[in-house]
Amino acid sequence: MTAEDRVNEIYDRIGSAPLHPVWISLVPQEASRERARRTHGPLAALTFAVKDNIDVLGLPTTAGCPAYAYSPKADATVVEMLIAAGAIPIGKTNLDQFATGLVGTRSPYGACSSMFDARYISGGSSAGSAVAVASGLVDFSLGTDTAGSGRVPAGFNNIVGMKPTRGLLSTKGVVPACRSLDCVSIFSKDCATAWRVWEAARGFDAGDPYSRTGQCAAPWLGGAFRFGVPAEALLEFFGDEQAAILYRKAMDDLEALGGVKVEIDYSIFRDVAALLYSGPWVAERLAAIRGFMDAHSDEMNPVVRGIIEGARKFSAVDAFEAEYKLRELKRASEGEWRKMDVLFLPTTGTIYTHEQVASEPVTLNTNLGYYTNFVNLLDLAAVAVPAGFRPNGLPFGVSFIGPAFSDSALLSLADLYHRGKAVEPAPGCVSVAVVGAHLSGQPLNWQLTSRGARLIETCKTAPGYRLYALAGTVPPKPGLVRDESFEGPGIEVEVWAMPEEQFGGFVAAVPEPLGIGSATLENGNVVKCFICEGYAIATAEEITSYGGWRNYLAARG
Repeated sequence: MTAEDRVNEIYDRIGSAPLHPVWISLVPQEASRERARRTHGPLAALTFAVKDNIDVLGLPTTAGCPAYAYSPKADATVVEMLIAAGAIPIGKTNLDQFATGLVGTRSPYGACSSMFDARYISGGSSAGSAVAVASGLVDFSLGTDTAGSGRVPAGFNNIVGMKPTRGLLSTKGVVPACRSLDCVSIFSKDCATAWRVWEAARGFDAGDPYSRTGQCAAPWLGGAFRFGVPAEALLEFFGDEQAAILYRKAMDDLEALGGVKVEIDYSIFRDVAALLYSGPWVAERLAAIRGFMDAHSDEMNPVVRGIIEGARKFSAVDAFEAEYKLRELKRASEGEWRKMDVLFLPTTGTIYTHEQVASEPVTLNTNLGYYTNFVNLLDLAAVAVPAGFRPNGLPFGVSFIGPAFSDSALLSLADLYHRGKAVEPAPGCVSVAVVGAHLSGQPLNWQLTSRGARLIETCKTAPGYRLYALAGTVPPKPGLVRDESFEGPGIEVEVWAMPEEQFGGFVAAVPEPLGIGSATLENGNVVKCFICEGYAIATAEEITSYGGWRNYLAARG
């Protein structure tokens, strides 16, 4: 099918069902066809939906509240960048009003349902965006995420939900919920698509005061990685034993992929999550729409109105006290992060029916945030992916959570878990092969570990390398020399991933006659490696026959 054919098929499918509850408004079909005819760029011909708290030129922005609607004068920055990359917007999608909720039911345009059972909620607040992707109407969609809105609907609809590091995707042109916490999120069927969208959409935006850039360094990626999980006593599934079984299986599956499970104190993260709706961040929601609410509160969803009205009781003193508490908990969480590379959690502990949510709209919404509410408060990134189905056919999802700017590493690891795809090289890192005193357990290994480097693999160089024991060095050092005329079996090395910002200092500390060059490994990869200047081997002992430094040391006794 051509891009234009695909666009026509999408509009035919949308037109065969009621517009609501998934969609609020659509780009005129002819405008989408015209874009399809001239699409080009890294996202050429991919179609997408936009949560209706994000501006799209030519369509009203309602934030799920008709009385609030306005006509934007421009696309939101993120929408503009995606269109420039070749993507084709189809329309605006339904949401929990003013992005306040994790259920997808707080909207005058109707309540979205899970794609797998109409009795169950879709999750929110980015409800329509998730359902549009899960139903195959679009290739990807944009949501927003303040408390989990870009992840919970992914879990309930068996798709991928990426919540980037705050500020990496511009929020200019986004109706704020909590402006200091809000993120634009991405829904897709797989991590590879989310990655393409993220690459096209990210970039510093001077028009967004919260925009920022940063570098990912994940030296653990590609080797043994530590994933943190809550102790059994702090796991909460709200009576959903099938979800508990699926999470335990997910942990086993991650261990089979090379992960090392580490129990962490989840109470710290739970306590951060509890701050979100019991403190002044609710007041930030009021700050976003105070003028509208003062004049039109009777035209709001009653649950949303009750939550935001509750902000009026908080004082400036409350705001400072909550910030102090958050800082204390964030410092405590740093100790837990020293134990793990990623945090691996259920996306939610359970899923609810529409009937259940209607009877307890606030309590059950709070339950859904048990594993999500803390993420933005602690400035973390997250990727939610499918993790199987309950016997009743409802999906279950898990989330990979990491420090700010770990986005690409999380996507890569999540893709390995979700689809078994090969993990990309550690982003923001330099692969360095070591042959002697820097090997694990050797005297200079600390020069790697103190710089945050992680062991990726033990392997051999390609044929054509000789190894020497250099004379007069303390501690003893080997010298690796390339000899293309030599047909040897290769020399044993360890490959370490080192954060790029640490690499320069490491190289500067290497004494002559050694240096850092490049070496080819037995698998054909070329990495940075210790090499030896030719003059030094004139007085050195050749030890190539030992196959590596460890064997040589063992033979010497």
